[in-house]
Amino acid sequence: MESLGKTMILIGGLIMIMGLVMILGGKIGLGKLPGDIFYKKGNVTFYFPIITSILLSIVLSILLNLFYRR
Repeated sequence: MESLGKTMILIGGLIMIMGLVMILGGKIGLGKLPGDIFYKKGNVTFYFPIITSILLSIVLSILLNLFYRR
């Protein structure tokens, strides 16, 4: 049970960090980068943040490689 508790705390911390990144990211323009696809016509809106996703993937890959390098 102890390892389950530690895992739940870790997951909760990660969710909290992701929430903070989303809040702060919107304030600095993350999600509105050139290359993000936004289509609006009538009642239909389609938004796909492809460049933002690529940028976050690169940053997270670098951070995880730094922290989990053996």
